[in-house]
Amino acid sequence: MHAPLMSLTWTDHITGRRGFLVVDRLARGVASGGLRMRPGCTPEEVEGLARGMTMKEALHYDPEGHPESRYIPLGGAKGGIDCDPRDPEAYGLLVRYLRAMRPYIESFWTTGEDLGLTQDLVDRAAAEAGLVSSIQAVYPLLDDETAARRRLADAFALRVDGIGLDELVGGCGVAESVLTALDRAGVPYAGTRVALQGLGTMGGATARFLTRAGLTVVAVADIKGTISNPQGLDVEVLLAARDVYGTVDRAVLRPDDRELPGEAWLSSDVEVLVPAAVSYAIDSGNQARITARWIAEAANMPVLPEAEELLSARGVTVLPDVVVNSATNAWWWWTLFGDVEADAEEAFTHVRRSMRALVDRTLARAGADGTTPRTAAHALAADRLPVIAERFGWYR
Repeated sequence: MHAPLMSLTWTDHITGRRGFLVVDRLARGVASGGLRMRPGCTPEEVEGLARGMTMKEALHYDPEGHPESRYIPLGGAKGGIDCDPRDPEAYGLLVRYLRAMRPYIESFWTTGEDLGLTQDLVDRAAAEAGLVSSIQAVYPLLDDETAARRRLADAFALRVDGIGLDELVGGCGVAESVLTALDRAGVPYAGTRVALQGLGTMGGATARFLTRAGLTVVAVADIKGTISNPQGLDVEVLLAARDVYGTVDRAVLRPDDRELPGEAWLSSDVEVLVPAAVSYAIDSGNQARITARWIAEAANMPVLPEAEELLSARGVTVLPDVVVNSATNAWWWWTLFGDVEADAEEAFTHVRRSMRALVDRTLARAGADGTTPRTAAHALAADRLPVIAERFGWYR
């Protein structure tokens, strides 16, 4: 495992809270990776996330290439701030962090929303910190910067049944990962039950796409606990009743919807488990409660390595985060570079096609090598990274 290209810790002069930036590697002189804010965020966590971004970029790169494809990969990076996003001081802290990181964002780190932050909030804070954009480092790589920025802004303005396209593409990718695994196993969508931890940006969109594909969401966990109904939850009603943090207003629950403790989602009687909230949610202790056949990592690093080893030993397949939740990042660049227009159906079609191919390739490699999907995904990325370095350079 290589050391990151750059790792730094920043301490806020007002609150004493810390923020981190890790650049795992550059490609074409730029690295891509979001900014998260959560209490207890650590530099080790951010380093792992940055390494994951390098792999996501590599996994979406086709070395054979398509003549019509305009986007080519960037490196991987990640930012993190150790603070509760609900803290009254959080926004000021975010602005000061971005102001401190301004030289890096202007030069080589493109960032956006991650856990605890929305893109609107990042954009507002970036403007207050004196930045042109949180992704301005990529602008010199564009053929037509004005057209590209307009295309991305138009895409972010699109809403589909009440939810922004930028929130939906990631969940579309998670759902397609699950559907691909079901298809490969010959399991019909109807009758397949799902439990999710988190109904925020990623979890909410995943719930919508899986429900519309015919699966049944029977449990959803948020900060208040788990909402459960073995006959199926009304996902659209729950989505409409969320606050900005993904917490559901319990006033909308139906008489047969039950409220259970927070960790009840883990032991739900389901085929598919989707951790879509926090890192390190599944450990060597609580993994024993899981009876699902598949775990789709919609969050970053939700399953600890020792837990995954135990799960794998008893036949539970973990579909890894570097594959499953990679569509959001890819869609940003497909749109900015012009592979897709500001059109929802075109975006969903591109996401579905790309994610299905990637999940198929990952599961096929795992089967051929006799490894887990995560090991297979890492092997695929390892095959591509030297090609990316040779073609586009480590730094330039």
